[in-house]
Amino acid sequence: MDRNLVDQVLGTAARVLASGAISANGHGNVSLRVPGAEEMYFTSASSLNGLGPDGIARVALDGTLLEGTLPPIQGAVVAMHTAMYHDRSDVGCVVHTHSPYATAFAVANRPIACWIEALAMFGLADGVPIAAYGPRGSEQALANIRAAVRPGVPAVLLANHGVLVFHRTPDLAVLVGGVVEEAAQAAINAQALGGPVEIPGDLRAAALQRAMAFDSAGTKTA
Repeated sequence: MDRNLVDQVLGTAARVLASGAISANGHGNVSLRVPGAEEMYFTSASSLNGLGPDGIARVALDGTLLEGTLPPIQGAVVAMHTAMYHDRSDVGCVVHTHSPYATAFAVANRPIACWIEALAMFGLADGVPIAAYGPRGSEQALANIRAAVRPGVPAVLLANHGVLVFHRTPDLAVLVGGVVEEAAQAAINAQALGGPVEIPGDLRAAALQRAMAFDSAGTKTA
């Protein structure tokens, strides 16, 4: 396996852990598309905690194991990673976690609405949709994910399971995963104050436009 790609996967997994958008046991998986090939590098260990190079597998986008090992419990979720790469040519990284607050919404079968500005800024102006439950790795689960994902939306809740985030780069995937967890946590905390309130639709668009304007201006130095 390409050591540089292995290190990228390990680094991405470490950033997921550092973000806090993951359950205490570190269960989840990360994959990176291999540039110029119909392959991905995938974390095949049962946890991102203590992940090392031996916990990375090279997998073809048809699900065939090319290098490494793939235990059954991890092999069952390979298809939802490969589906994102098949369906969206711009996706370079997929992250799946059971981040506690977002997973609470998944368990409740409730989508996350656009309660915080960051959701609007990162492609989730209409919130995070929820894919209906299907047994892990089944055709039904994949069909439900595909039915829930909207063009341009980089995340989906998996009913009674967890969260799936997919984006152009590892940094963006980790960032969006953290934003989704932050929105879920804020909403649950806001219940004590009467419940979360969505940002009006026109202002969500304005938040995105402002973010794009600041991004276009670039970094300023004195």
